[in-house]
Amino acid sequence: MLSYIVNFFKVLNSNSKPSQIANSFCIGLILGFMPKNNVLWYILLVFFAFVRINKCGYCIMILLGSLFAYLLDGFFDSIGYAVLTFEPMEAVFAGLLDIPFVGFTKFNNSVVCGSFIFGLLCYLPLFLLVCVFIKFWRNTLAPVLINSKLFKALCKIPLAGKIVSLVSDSE
Repeated sequence: MLSYIVNFFKVLNSNSKPSQIANSFCIGLILGFMPKNNVLWYILLVFFAFVRINKCGYCIMILLGSLFAYLLDGFFDSIGYAVLTFEPMEAVFAGLLDIPFVGFTKFNNSVVCGSFIFGLLCYLPLFLLVCVFIKFWRNTLAPVLINSKLFKALCKIPLAGKIVSLVSDSE
């Protein structure tokens, strides 16, 4: 877990575009919100593992989304129920269940459907928020943090000094 945190700070300070980092966070959040007991989750996990995104941000957001997903299950259920019982789409959903192996995705489960839809709806606001945060971090917070007396004192502690040297190796 410590390596993920070190890699996270490397990413924040790296030369990669903020939009690339934000994209990985958004995709990770979608997968973090979804229940893990269906084929749809595994298909998306494998698909995005082969796409060029920041894997560290992707994994961190899957973990963070999974930590908070159980708190939102009732909300996901109500969104999924509203989508699955939407009158014009009922025939489409029923037809999809007749296709072999599509039922294993459990898209007809209201929590799976609702969490997927909610994750997609959160994509754009989270993308914009992460882009703004990364620019703010790089231009304002990081220089202030590096020049602070507290940070310099923490760097004198052996373990903290090693972590800081790992993070600053990428710069």
